[in-house]
Order: sequence, then structure tokens, then C-alpha cells
Amino acid sequence: MIDKIPLHNLLFLDIETVPQAENYQQLDAETQDLWQQKTQYQRRDEYTPEDFYDRAGIWAEFGKIICISAGYFVVKGDIRHFRVTSFIGDERKLLSDFANLLSNHFSGPQYLLCGHNSKEFDIPFIARRMIIHQLPLPDKLQLFGKKPWEIPHLDTLELWKFGDYKHYTSLKLLTKILGIPSSKDDIDGSQVGHVYYVENDIDRIVTYCEKDVIAVAQILLRMRREALLIDEEILHV
Repeated sequence: MIDKIPLHNLLFLDIETVPQAENYQQLDAETQDLWQQKTQYQRRDEYTPEDFYDRAGIWAEFGKIICISAGYFVVKGDIRHFRVTSFIGDERKLLSDFANLLSNHFSGPQYLLCGHNSKEFDIPFIARRMIIHQLPLPDKLQLFGKKPWEIPHLDTLELWKFGDYKHYTSLKLLTKILGIPSSKDDIDGSQVGHVYYVENDIDRIVTYCEKDVIAVAQILLRMRREALLIDEEILHV
């Protein structure tokens, strides 16, 4: 099935998120209480709400997006390129710019969004943050009332599950076993908040995010039994 999808009809994506505030003390009292309630099950008795706050970036209610990277194939005859671009800066602005990309260039029914665990994390997170910022959802994020096979999203984690719904495989593990260069050769998701708030190095985060997008594209190529991308085919725009 995935062999039949034209590569140029896929938009690969990945997001990087951090807690909305640098530390727990910067939250108002009501938000601290809501954070305590929200994370009670995950923390149990092992962590205080304050100690657990460095993980706030995984919840759209307590985190924010600092980078969205997107990539797509341009294929002309035997020549192919993979173009990667990123949206950074003010969250409302980067969400608006990403929505414009979807609406203006990838809105047709032939286009699919593709990521690793994107159905469970990236896409819902983007949609929730758009609602919080009072931005209209692009058609590709309008999922209400759609049947599972009508949702225009492709997830490499889901493809790898082959129907085994209890199975989870990280992007790092999947690239390792498929012989694909890892995107986790510098930082990983748990370090993004520190790099953002302490090191103030958004360029390093963009590089990491774009490597994830490229890794997902490589996984799909491997699943299609096609040649992996080489450096000369990857264009950062």
C-alpha cells in the first residue's frame, strides 16, 4: 500500500516542545494546583510536582511548541530532492505559518502528513495549541466525524506495529535496526528544555528537529525498499 503513495504527496513533520515556563516557581498558584492534579498518576509518590515539571512539555496544556520542522520530496524523473524547512519563534506565529503551509501547498485530498508517533503526539499537540491560540484548524487537522481510514495521516510507528497495538518502538531504535543514521547523535527530547531555556540555543534544536524529519523519511524509504537519501539530496531551506 505505501509503495503506491507518490513520495511528493507526503509532508513529513516533527515538533519540539518545552514547558511553558522555565521552572515551576514561575507558574501561578492555580496552574501549580492544576499541574499537581494532572500529573498525580504519572508522579505517584516518586516525584513532587516541582521535580516533575521538567516533563511539562509533553502536555499541550502545560507546554508549548518551539519548533516545527517539515520535509517533502521533489521528484523530477530520476532526480529527487528532500527539502526541509523549520518554523521557530513566537508560538502563535510559527503555528500560523505552518497552517499556511498546509492550507496553501498540502491541502488536497492526495496529501498525507507523516511522522513517527505523530498521530499520538505531534498532530494532536499542534491542533490543541492552535485552539489555545484561537487559530483556525487547517483541513488536515479537522478530524471530527472522520473514519480511521479517512484521516490523512501516516505514522511510521503505526506502520511498524503491523496491528500490534501494545507495541512501541522509538525512532532511535527503529533507525538503528533499519540501518539508518540516527537523529539522536547530539541531544534527545529530554534535553530540549535545557538547551532552550539554559543554553538559549534554538539553532541546535532546529538541527535536531530537522534530523528527526529526515529520519522518518528514511524509514519510509526503507519500508518501500527504496534507496536511502544521501546528503546531496537533502536541501535545508
